[in-house]
Amino acid sequence: DINILMLGITYQGVAFPLLFKMLNKRGNSNTRERIELIERFIHLFGDQCIDCLTADREFIGDTWIKYLNDRKIRYYIRIKNNFLVQIPNKKDKIKVSWLFESCGVDEFRHHPNIVKIGTQDCYISGCKPKSKGNCPDFLIIISFNKPEQAQIKYAERWQLETCFKSLKSSGFNLEETHLTDINRIDKLLLLVTIAFIWCYKIGIFLHENIRSISIKTHGRKEQSIFKYGLSYVAGVLLNSKNQSCINIFEFLSCT
Repeated sequence: DINILMLGITYQGVAFPLLFKMLNKRGNSNTRERIELIERFIHLFGDQCIDCLTADREFIGDTWIKYLNDRKIRYYIRIKNNFLVQIPNKKDKIKVSWLFESCGVDEFRHHPNIVKIGTQDCYISGCKPKSKGNCPDFLIIISFNKPEQAQIKYAERWQLETCFKSLKSSGFNLEETHLTDINRIDKLLLLVTIAFIWCYKIGIFLHENIRSISIKTHGRKEQSIFKYGLSYVAGVLLNSKNQSCINIFEFLSCT
């Protein structure tokens, strides 16, 4: 019953963990926990460096959106299909998905007016992706401003999933730890995060200076920058004679 609330910075296809909060419970984070994490970031770095915040459907709530609006933090957050919205000059609330029923498949549309969700005003954009069943799972995004950027900005959220994959099944297998003490898991995650960044920096150096990663016929890299660096680090640690072109520990010293 342990969750990790994480804030990361997206960069060239991956997100780097920056701040995280251990949650000793089932389920999702609450508004207070999210606000504490954002306030911690602002205390350390200020709010001027925030381009925007992206988050999935679990990160929603009237108090949370009010906080982001009041703080003037630009955001692009997905909401569920059954959310109720109030349209200007309309008496009744309607399901948000009804605004995008007439969309063609994969047609992305911005609603022309500011709408109200709960007590908060926001812009809203959405599309109807290809459906796997009878009920289409609409992609609907609320934003503080600049709704025309909603599709591009929200797509960057996926880079955090790439990070999680590297920390877990495609890299360090963090989920297989037998640790149960939350403070020990906190320290383990910090070490794994440092190792993740270390491997990524080495991968960048190898790709740019030693041998570029091959591009397959479908247009994607043969392997990720992270995997490239991880394989090299593992080879050196298992056999120091494998190290021939770079000193991997010089990269660790400035991670």
